[in-house]
Parts: sequence; C-alpha cells; structure tokens
Amino acid sequence: MSWSVNIGTIAGTAVRIHLTFVLFLAWIFGASWVQGGPAAAWNGLAFMILLFACVLAHEFGHIAVARRFGVRTPDVTLLPIGGVARLERIPEKPAEEFLVAIAGPMVNVVIAAVLIVLLGAHGAANDLVAVESTRVSMLDRLAAVNVFLVLFNLIPAFPMDGGRVLRALLAIRLGHVRATEIAATIGQFTAFAFGFLGLFGNPILIFIAIFVYLAASSEAQLVAIRAMSRDVPVSAAMITSYATLAPDEPIEAAIETLLRTSQQEFPVVDPAGRLVGVLSRADMIRALKNVGPQAVVAEVMTTEIPIMSHRGRLEHAFRMLQEKQKPAVGVVDASHRLIGLVTSETVGEMLMVRDALPKNTRIGPWGRAADA
Repeated sequence: MSWSVNIGTIAGTAVRIHLTFVLFLAWIFGASWVQGGPAAAWNGLAFMILLFACVLAHEFGHIAVARRFGVRTPDVTLLPIGGVARLERIPEKPAEEFLVAIAGPMVNVVIAAVLIVLLGAHGAANDLVAVESTRVSMLDRLAAVNVFLVLFNLIPAFPMDGGRVLRALLAIRLGHVRATEIAATIGQFTAFAFGFLGLFGNPILIFIAIFVYLAASSEAQLVAIRAMSRDVPVSAAMITSYATLAPDEPIEAAIETLLRTSQQEFPVVDPAGRLVGVLSRADMIRALKNVGPQAVVAEVMTTEIPIMSHRGRLEHAFRMLQEKQKPAVGVVDASHRLIGLVTSETVGEMLMVRDALPKNTRIGPWGRAADA
C-alpha cells in the first residue's frame, strides 16, 4: 500500500504503518495535551498504541487461519480506521472463508475475556462512551473497545468480517458469486447509513462509509471477473498486438516507442523471444527522473513476471495477477516464446463488454448467459 512504511516483520508478514496513521497519533497526542496537559497526552497516546496492538492481533487472527489453508499473507497495514491484512486470495470454500473471517473477532473476544475475567476490567458500555477520559482506567477502556470491535466487525455487511461470514453462509446455498452480490449490496447500504450518521455525529463515520462502499464495490467486481474468466481460454483474452523492448535498449529508445503507441506496459524479451521483464510507462518516467535517458531497460524493468501456457484459462491468469502483484502475465507457446499478454486492464475491458451485453447474448467465449 502506498504512503506506508515497513516497521518490521511478524512470522513472515510485513507490518506497515500508513502515513495517515502517524498523523492520527500526532493529532491524538496534541488534542490530549491541549485538553489535559502532558500527562493526558502521554496517557492518550499509550491507549491508542495499545488499542492498535489489539487491532494488529485481530488481523493476525485472520492471517494465522488463512495460512492454515495455504493462503500467503504478504503484509498488514495499520490505518486510522483500523488494520488491513492483505491475503493473496480469499478462500472460495464457504467453510474456509467462514473460519478466516471469524478468526479476527475471536481474537478480540479472547483479549476482552482476559482483561475482564483475569485482570478485573469492567468492559461496560459507559466505559466506551468515556474512552477518551483519563478518569476511566486503561484496562476498562481497552476491554470496552475490544467488545466494540467484536460487535462492529460482526455487522453482516461486506467487507467487514460479519459480511464475509454472511457470504460464507449464503455461498453454501447460493454459490460464491451470488453470495458476494448480496453481501456487497448490504455493505453499500450500510455505508450510506454510516455516511448519514456521520453528517450529524462523528465525522470519522464518513471516512468509514467511503472505505466500506469502495471495498464492497471492488470485491463484487473482482468476484464477477473471476466468475466470468472461469470458462474463457486465455488465448481469447490476451493482447497479441504490442511493441516489445530489448533488455539492452536505452530508456531514450523506450520513450520513443512509448510515444508511438498507446501501450501502458511493454514486454521486454530476449533474442529468442522469451519474456524477461515488463517496463511500464511509470517505470520509464521514474528512470528518466532518477537516472536519465542513458539508463538501460534491464536496469529498471519489473522482473519475475509470471508466465502461463497459451492452453490455460483466463481464470488462472487473473489469479496470478492478484497473487503476484505484477503488471502483466505473459502467455507463452510450447517453446516458451512470448505470444501474448494479460493485464488487469484487459480483464476489466472484458468485464465491461460482458456487462454491456443483453442477457442470453454471447460474443466470443464470454457473455451474459453465464449469469443464469
């Protein structure tokens, strides 16, 4: 995630802090100082750090269970509105997604139980109302917040954990795609409710509403693309008309190629026609600024681009785009020569074409008939 810095690694997962999170802590510290002096400022900062430690534990609950099902977890990012664990894929088996989704809130249940049962915290609702008050003990406030995190995250609205639990349960009867549509729709209505309440109450609810709405829409689109691509051969969706670059070309020559075409990503191939990397327009501009026109393509291109056979399915290419976080997937023939490219833009265009088609209409290997 951009505008975030890595502060360490836990069990192979990078922990990142977004710049806005640092600014949020600074704002909490300054506001507490103005209201109650240095003691209140340090107390408020300590509470927020402990609170986000609980949020981080919540995210690692998801991560631990996801790994049990073979899902890689590259990083988790702390934001002012909570944490976001990045999973390379979401398990489509309802039971697996249910367990991954419920694991996070269960961590907060355990934390609240330890604070209340073992350490004597109250965890009452009025402690949550007074969460900013130093007159309430740190343990009581932490217990109340963890109870709130459980209840808030279990709201059955996508993309919150409760929405994923709902999708997993609905998918047992309705299938993954339809279940996602229902959970995403509930999530969007919930976002409108948060935004409306934010207008007359806490403005932070407006930011949460925007996040929930965009995340719900994005997940619904991703699942629709995955469903559409399931029966499509990759050869029907790949780009076959493109300009290529050589590894030893200077960036200056690559810029000339950029200006002659409308491409965003340029495959870099060796003399045998095998893919060795991809150079994007952003890579070119960055190289011009940092190195100059004498830079060589091989020095600034993205390497380790995933490749697949031309006999494969588009679903496999789309999954690699998500999991590998690379700009393209190379499609190769039996001799491993590059014959096509699949990018996220390509798949997105296919989805727009499919959505524009009337039902029971088919163009090429895809169509709205698959919705039935």
